[in-house]
Amino acid sequence: MNNYVISCCSTADLSEEHFKSRGLSYICFHYELDGKEYSDDLGKSMDFHDFYQAMKNGASTKTSQINAEEFQEYFEPFLKEGKDILHLCLSSGISGVVNSAMIAAESLKEQYPERKIYILDSLAASSGYGLLMDRLADLRDEGKTIDEVYQWAKDNRLNVHHWFFSSDLTFFIRGGRISKTAGFVGGVLNICPLLNVDFQGKLIPRYKIRTKKKVIQAIVDKMAEYAENGLEYSGKCYISQSDCYEDARQVADLVEARFPRLQGKVIINSIGTTIGSHTGPGTVALFFWGKERTD
Repeated sequence: MNNYVISCCSTADLSEEHFKSRGLSYICFHYELDGKEYSDDLGKSMDFHDFYQAMKNGASTKTSQINAEEFQEYFEPFLKEGKDILHLCLSSGISGVVNSAMIAAESLKEQYPERKIYILDSLAASSGYGLLMDRLADLRDEGKTIDEVYQWAKDNRLNVHHWFFSSDLTFFIRGGRISKTAGFVGGVLNICPLLNVDFQGKLIPRYKIRTKKKVIQAIVDKMAEYAENGLEYSGKCYISQSDCYEDARQVADLVEARFPRLQGKVIINSIGTTIGSHTGPGTVALFFWGKERTD
């Protein structure tokens, strides 16, 4: 058995059961809801529905990344067990958490010079980040070394595609991604923005699509356009959603019908409280393997 740990942040938005079944370790971000601090711990401290309902009711949210000291406390027990570490961080296009992880790793390398500690920017987010981590678990289970898995992740991280839409512009306006005027007009015209994550790991608005029905079709069309081997795509597909399961289910049904060679059923996860603090409720994200993301 390979004596190393594959690790990520809770912002990979997989379920606790999924992390455990794949032997993936994770460390939690933090968030505040109306000034009270919580751990972004996959819905254990607060049920996802309750979190998004609080946002709908006007609660304020604030997120904070993991600091270097927390990373040291998290990494050190693995090193003491004689294990090497490969940790992938939430995209640097969204968070600066990779810097904290690197500071911790450099400090620990002085104490454990015989151990390998690899830190890598995933350039991914939510269950796209989770899809990448799942593939790394496959490689580990195939007997790949930590060096081989690290190099594969570095070489292939931009092949994970992320497409998002939102049926509620409230939190895009609050976060400054959409102006109040544009948000008002968008609400009147029933516009659902379609966004993706670019090659720098940044979330970019791409299209303004009228009606939820049309944006649901459009997001599946983007998978047909960019997925590896097009409609013959045979990889896994993940969806994450923020308290709008029925919308996510509609997307999943279309994907399963349109991609008959899909590896298993589409897995639907919840958007966690860190990313959800910025997207708000009503967001659906689709993730799959495809052509390398470019500008």
